Amino acid sequence: MSTDVSPARAWILACRPATLTAALAPVAVGTAVAYREGGFRLAPALAALFGAFAIQIGTNLANDVFDAKKGADTAERLGPVRAVAAGLLSARAVGVGMIIAFGFATLAGLYLVQQGGWPIVLIGVLSIVSGILYTAGPWALAYVGLGDVFVMIFFGLVAVLGTAYVQTKTWSPLGVWVAVPVGALATAVLVVNNLRDRETDLKANKRTLVVRFGRRFGLVEYATLLALAYLVPPLLVVFGFAQPWVLLTFATLPRALGLYREVKAGEGRALNPLLGKTAQLLLFYALLLALGLCT
Repeated sequence: MSTDVSPARAWILACRPATLTAALAPVAVGTAVAYREGGFRLAPALAALFGAFAIQIGTNLANDVFDAKKGADTAERLGPVRAVAAGLLSARAVGVGMIIAFGFATLAGLYLVQQGGWPIVLIGVLSIVSGILYTAGPWALAYVGLGDVFVMIFFGLVAVLGTAYVQTKTWSPLGVWVAVPVGALATAVLVVNNLRDRETDLKANKRTLVVRFGRRFGLVEYATLLALAYLVPPLLVVFGFAQPWVLLTFATLPRALGLYREVKAGEGRALNPLLGKTAQLLLFYALLLALGLCT
């Protein structure tokens, strides 16, 4: 282990706490859906949040291990330091950490299964398995261009609908609607990551959509995901699913437009801060959407 990075700091780097906004956002919106439909329950909401955090951390640790093994994290890496590739932690230690994180997620899941029944079993198993297969195995999702689909589904539809379901015990059309912008902005975070890493991903045979179709495609995808996020709130009002308070989300629109311009102009390491800023956009948007739903 490097002497200039403490073990605690190495584990923090491996867990990537900045990514937890992607876990918090759908739980906040799903809980707001439950509140709007008269089924808010604090204990299942907190358990869902704990489980989401644990799955996110477990997935991050899995990525740290398997990206290093596949050669995606090298000395040429443009993003933040990865613990295994940098020699800060062993692959075995991080693998054990991954198992522990998913174990905590399972504990939360056991409680949630009591509240929501077998659908929660399915959601939990698929979430954990997909978190591992995101970078593990010969057909890893991130390596065959399915990472964007994974994020849209699991950080959007699954997380929002699952959070609402464990509180209300019903599947809500409103939940489907509001899951779309949350999933879209979570996917936009991934797109910035893939734009930054397209050269090193190509060398590692990590065939993300940006690698497959090029930088221009990635920029169009990013813009489309942002546009989708701001299209949904007016439709919620028009079709009577929510009050105009959901338009509070438009307070983040100037930030989104500015981010697109910066992403379009950025290359390589210049995209690192924009990754975090897009994650912040997701969090602010989700909190305003949740507030609008509850008002």
